[in-house]
Amino acid sequence: MQEVVEQKVTDEQNKERIDKVVAGMNAEWSRSQVQQWIKDGVVTVNGQAVKGNYKAKTGDDITVTVPEPEVLDVLPEPMNLEIYYEDRDVLVVNKPRGMVVHPAPGHVTGTLVNGLMYHCQDLSGINGVMRPGIVHRIDKDTSGLLMVAKNDMAHESLVNQLVAKTVTRRYKAIVHGVIAHDTGTIDAPIGRDKVDRQSMTIDENGKHAVTHFRVLERFKDFTYVECQLETGRTHQIRVHMKYIGYPLAGDPKYGPKKTLDIDGQALHAGILGFTHPRTEEYIEFEAPLPQDFAHLLEYLHRLS
Repeated sequence: MQEVVEQKVTDEQNKERIDKVVAGMNAEWSRSQVQQWIKDGVVTVNGQAVKGNYKAKTGDDITVTVPEPEVLDVLPEPMNLEIYYEDRDVLVVNKPRGMVVHPAPGHVTGTLVNGLMYHCQDLSGINGVMRPGIVHRIDKDTSGLLMVAKNDMAHESLVNQLVAKTVTRRYKAIVHGVIAHDTGTIDAPIGRDKVDRQSMTIDENGKHAVTHFRVLERFKDFTYVECQLETGRTHQIRVHMKYIGYPLAGDPKYGPKKTLDIDGQALHAGILGFTHPRTEEYIEFEAPLPQDFAHLLEYLHRLS
């Protein structure tokens, strides 16, 4: 049975946008979810559907017919997930290299989402049936920490933090070449490659993208660096490091074929920090390098 929620607009809410008023009716409803409901016509004012920019008037009767949750075709799968933190709102997980974050049509098993659905059974639905709870992602062949939203309130908070660039995301990487300067910032827009649509490239008409890096150690022909994301574009670190002439070791898409012995790019999302959506306290987590990455560093040390 569908839930129906009704409320009259108060004097204090007079002239407020309808999405703000409706979002205030239930702490678990996010603004973005409400906006979608308004588009779908399940929010009515005085019995009539309204547009998202409608300004509420004192005495308006608001009715929300809450949609039934969409049936999820993605099946929960038991997995040995490395959970770093979990409460009723958020979860932080360390994703291994080789695991896809969320399913795609025709590929709906073995992903992090499958494992999360088995572990949690309560993930935010904002991103749809294929990506429940997913706020941001890392590439299949990148390892490291991800934050996951367990309800829509948390989802909206975490996304807003990403947009405001207040989330700490620091990666460790091994790149080809020896970088002479100790620190640097790459500010170059990224867009989809017009020839290879599966790849990204520097494009003056692309999306704003900024990566900061600092050298941790130099080896013969390679450099160990830490990269900090200011923005979060697809393949950002991989594209930016290639752009300045230091592609990631092991990168099958953007790096040279003759490279170090690692299955996928030597890139690890090791540090993740954000403000907790409910407590508003800053929390930060660090995941050690995966074994194959650590072995590469040992190998480079022996060569030096």
